Amino acid sequence: QVQLVESGGGLVQAGGSLRLSCAPSGRAFSNYGMGWFRQAPGKEREFVAGINWSGSRTSYSDPVKGRFSISRDNAKNTVYLQMNSLEPEDTAVYFCAASTPYTTVVHTSSTRYGTWGQGTQVTVSS
Repeated sequence: QVQLVESGGGLVQAGGSLRLSCAPSGRAFSNYGMGWFRQAPGKEREFVAGINWSGSRTSYSDPVKGRFSISRDNAKNTVYLQMNSLEPEDTAVYFCAASTPYTTVVHTSSTRYGTWGQGTQVTVSS
């Protein structure tokens, strides 16, 4: 079964940094658009950042713009989310997802992503 596996979550103080990684298990996703979403307790899952298949385009939600950075290393078949200046409001489970192959645009809707990881917890203390 194809899975995406996230890693790098944890507990960090406000103002700190974390880097999340996402790698597939069972199939390569180097030619897929990829995205990061998050879900806080009692809230809906929301788009955080996305990148097209080649890495030439990225998109960020307003709350994380300027603080988070998404990137990919297709040779390593891995997508990263660098999170800086973390705030308590960033506390959530973060999910990696794959959309469609060779997509040149960045999808921000979760409905455009067909494969998801199990999520990794990020907790930011004040």
